[in-house]
Amino acid sequence: MKKAEIQNIIVKFLNKEANIHELEKLEIWLKKEQNTSLFNRFVRIHYIVAQHMTEYDLDKAKKSIQLKLDKGERKKRLVLYRRMGVAAAVLLMFGGTLFNFYNTKQPQNIINKETIVIEAGSDKAILTLGNGNQVALEKGKTYQSEDVHSNGEELVYNTKSKNNKEEEITIYNYLTIPRGGEFFLKLADGTEVWLNSESKLKYPIQFKEGKTRKVELVYGEAYFKVSPSTAHKGVSFNVQTKFQEVSVLGTQFDIKAYNDEDVVSTTLIEGKVQIEKGANKIVLKPNQQSKVEGNTNEINIFEVDVSEEISWVHGLFTFNEAPLNELMRILARWYDVDVLFETAAHKDFVFTGILERTKSIEDILILIQATSEGQIKIEVNEKTITIK
Repeated sequence: MKKAEIQNIIVKFLNKEANIHELEKLEIWLKKEQNTSLFNRFVRIHYIVAQHMTEYDLDKAKKSIQLKLDKGERKKRLVLYRRMGVAAAVLLMFGGTLFNFYNTKQPQNIINKETIVIEAGSDKAILTLGNGNQVALEKGKTYQSEDVHSNGEELVYNTKSKNNKEEEITIYNYLTIPRGGEFFLKLADGTEVWLNSESKLKYPIQFKEGKTRKVELVYGEAYFKVSPSTAHKGVSFNVQTKFQEVSVLGTQFDIKAYNDEDVVSTTLIEGKVQIEKGANKIVLKPNQQSKVEGNTNEINIFEVDVSEEISWVHGLFTFNEAPLNELMRILARWYDVDVLFETAAHKDFVFTGILERTKSIEDILILIQATSEGQIKIEVNEKTITIK
C-alpha cells in the first residue's frame, strides 16, 4: 500500500472509523515485521478518554483487529487510548497527511503580539433567578439559596422545596454559558445536564408531581442524563429547542441547537427518545443521530459514533473530516475568539483528529497550520484569528 493510504487507514482505525476491508488491509500490513515500528511511530501519541485511561499495547491492538475480523464486526471498532501529556493535539490529519504533534516544539510564527494570551474555556455561567436577579458562577465562588447551591463548578437543585405544591406558580431559572465556558447542572428531579460553551437552558426549580418534566434548550449544546420515568411515577422528560421537541422516558442524549447553525442535531447514547417536528415523529435508537432543519418538517436519521459526538463532555474536541470552517467555529466558542477567512476556499479544507480542550489555542493553531503543509497561514492579533 502507498504511504498515504496506510496513514489514512491508521487514522480511521484510531478514530473508530475503519471498515472491515480497511481492517483486513491493516492486518496484512502489520504482518510485515518492518511495519511494526512504523505503526508504533504513528500511534505513539497520547490519547484520553474520561475515567478510562490505559496504556497503549500493540499486541492487544493486533489481537483486537483479528477479533473484529473474525466476528465480521462493521460498526463497533477498536479504540486505543494513552495518557495525555504536554501535547496540545493528539492526532490530526489534513488530506492524506498524518501530523504527529508529540512533545515537539513548533515555530511560534502565528502570534503577532506575544503578550496576548487566549485562555482555554473553564467552568463559568450566569444563573438568572425567577425574580430576574443574576448570579455569576465560576470556580472559587460559592452560592446558596433555599432551592439551589453551587461550589463554582456545578449547580445543584434541592429535590424538595416549597415550590412543588400544585397551587403555586412554577418558577423558572435560566443558566447561560458564555463563550469560553461550560457548566454542570443537576436539576431537582435528579437529571444531570452538561452545558457547552455559548448555551442557555431554561428549567423549573422544581417539577410538578405527575406533570411532564419540561425544559428548554434556548440555544447551544447540552448533554442530558435523564432521571428515569420509573423514579417519577412514569412521568416523561421533555426538551424543547428551536425546530423540534424531544420526549424522553429516561436516557442519555446530546442536543446541539446553536443560533448560528441551521440544523438541530440530537444524538442518542442510550435509552429511547422521540423527536417531533411538525406532524412528523420518529423514535431514535442508540448510536443514531437526527438532524432537523428549520425550513422543513423532515427528520433525517444517521448512524454515528456517539463517543465522538459527546467527546466535549470528556474534555476533547473530536473532528471527523470536519471542514475548517466548522472546526474554527467550535474553537471560537470555547476560546472566545473571532475567526476571519481571507480566502473562502479554505473553509472547506477537511481535518480529522482529536484535540484536548484544556490546551492553549496557540498549540492547536500551530498544529492546524503545520498539517496543511503550507496551504494555509494563521495569524492571531489580540482575540481575532485570521486564516489566510
